[in-house]
Amino acid sequence: MSVAETVSGQVSFIPVDGSTVAMQLTGSWSNEASIKPVEQVLEDLSAFKNLKLVLLRAQDLAGWDSRLPAYLLKIFNYCQTQHIEVDMSGLPEGAQALLKLARAVPERAGARRTAQQKSTLAEIGKAVLNGLKDAKGLLAFIGETLLAFIALIQAKARFRTIDIFLCIQDAGPAALPIVTLISLLVGLILAFVGAVQLAMFGAQIYIADLVGLGTVREMGALMTAVIMSGRTGAAYAAQLGTMNVNSEIDALKTMGISPMQFLVLPRMLALILMMPLLCLYADLMGMLGGAMVTVSAFDVSLIQYYNETQKAVDLTDFGIGLFKSLVFAALIATAGCMRGMQCGRSASAVGDAATAAVVNSIVYIVVADSVITLICDRLGI
Repeated sequence: MSVAETVSGQVSFIPVDGSTVAMQLTGSWSNEASIKPVEQVLEDLSAFKNLKLVLLRAQDLAGWDSRLPAYLLKIFNYCQTQHIEVDMSGLPEGAQALLKLARAVPERAGARRTAQQKSTLAEIGKAVLNGLKDAKGLLAFIGETLLAFIALIQAKARFRTIDIFLCIQDAGPAALPIVTLISLLVGLILAFVGAVQLAMFGAQIYIADLVGLGTVREMGALMTAVIMSGRTGAAYAAQLGTMNVNSEIDALKTMGISPMQFLVLPRMLALILMMPLLCLYADLMGMLGGAMVTVSAFDVSLIQYYNETQKAVDLTDFGIGLFKSLVFAALIATAGCMRGMQCGRSASAVGDAATAAVVNSIVYIVVADSVITLICDRLGI
């Protein structure tokens, strides 16, 4: 093996006799990218049979830093495992001192952190404990929220009136474009899905019943809640989480102002006030979407569609949809504000809080919708 003529760190082996080899170090050892990988050097070293002694020589060394002792230490460890003696008298004095210091105290067994695979039972236990912790935090937050509403009823709550109007603007009128788009498309989809089956029997007129009842009782409130959970619930979590990171919530507590009253209460009131109105608007957009499909693609006039919708949908159906929207609003505001108040003290924690708020909101919405639907079925309404 010949010595390459380069300024980078190079290693070459020069056989001395049958059991001794000289390891020649040349070039500069201050740039890790230009140093030959130690694995290749160990492979070259293992090619020598019956090796008993390795002589380290560095007369032509251009420069070095801590990379050289760390590099040679791996070679020392390999030679020790192979019972090969190493002579480092040819190295610079500084490198010899560092190597002696590194080899003076052997590495303690178990000092390196190793990844341990947890058992399935441990993972289940951890999940259960996390669930209990979340349930405890949810109950505590609900209790604090109820106390804040009691203070509001007693006219003792401390918050700015302008905050409620700002939250109403953000949760209401600002959400109209996305609610319009999604509700219209959902109405179109419901009409197309129903039309495929009803057209087989010549019952296209009943598309109005399907779209009207489906939108008013279920899809209007549900789709609006999903939209608001991703839009407003995540915004609440991000806003409160950022305030927590900036210690603004701690400042309110220091001044004797309840964060639940000053920050959470206006947001919950705004969302609870706006969700029923958005739900009614979504119902209207959904029925308009169904009318667009029915009137344009099937032999049904707009008057017939309107009359059939009026016969199929009554105030009870609207009441169920509005009740669901109120429940969904409370759940979305609770999830968003709770995750924001529980946010950590880092920038990544704000993103985690927003993500958790959306996930929790959707889970709460689906569970609550299922329970309300079962109750309505049992009551026959």
